[in-house]
Amino acid sequence: MERIFKDKKSEDNNKKEGKMNKRAQVTIFIIIGIVIVAAGILIFLFWPKISSTFAISSENPEVFMQTCLQDKIEESIQTLSIQGGSVNPQHYFIYQGNKVEYLCYQEQYYLTCVVQQPLLIKHIESEIKKEITGEMNSCLDSLKAAFISKGYQTTLEKDDFSVQLLPKRVVVITNSTFIAKKADTSYNYGGESGLSIVLNNNIYEFGTIAMSIISSEAQYGDAETTTYMNYYHDLKVEKYKQSDGTKVYILTDRNTENKLMFASRSVAWPPGYG
Repeated sequence: MERIFKDKKSEDNNKKEGKMNKRAQVTIFIIIGIVIVAAGILIFLFWPKISSTFAISSENPEVFMQTCLQDKIEESIQTLSIQGGSVNPQHYFIYQGNKVEYLCYQEQYYLTCVVQQPLLIKHIESEIKKEITGEMNSCLDSLKAAFISKGYQTTLEKDDFSVQLLPKRVVVITNSTFIAKKADTSYNYGGESGLSIVLNNNIYEFGTIAMSIISSEAQYGDAETTTYMNYYHDLKVEKYKQSDGTKVYILTDRNTENKLMFASRSVAWPPGYG
């Protein structure tokens, strides 16, 4: 009888241990699942930085310069995009805390505005160039130091660089000469074959559309926003009229959320009229 009792007790213990083992296995699987999901989220969030770290160590001068300059170019474009194409606007309207530059302005009532930036694309190019000049020099110095540390014999002669707004991209090309040699590997950049950095961005398209709107403002005193949206289906054009006769235009790419904001004051009416 005692033996039967012990066998029964042993069987119960085995069942309990089996249940505990199953629970432990389930718990382990849950923890592993959580770790995998968390790792996936972290990789998704930080992959641009991780990939940049790998890229900047690459023995490729153009990859190095692309990685080094890209953030600064993007930052300068974002700043001027909400300020009418200027990093430090001189004649502007305060809208939602931003200094939005007038691209067309008329101080007097009833009269159409005068275009303030007739060469807007060139102006934006020069603004980007001014903003990234310091970073360009720093990146070139870092490029030379990085290749020296890898055993290359290097030559760096700094020269001017250009910024070009082109359809759907911004291209920065430096005329600086960079030569690096090690064993059977060599790099030679300079002059027309200078190092180039390319950033995907449609600031060029925004600039051309803004100039079309400003041309209409200068000629007729207003612009019809729906015309542009009917033609460019991925474009949203907003116009916000202010109490002093100013109009703030906001162009937004529906896919990327990139935008350009600018102001105009044309055929304004005195308070109480219009």
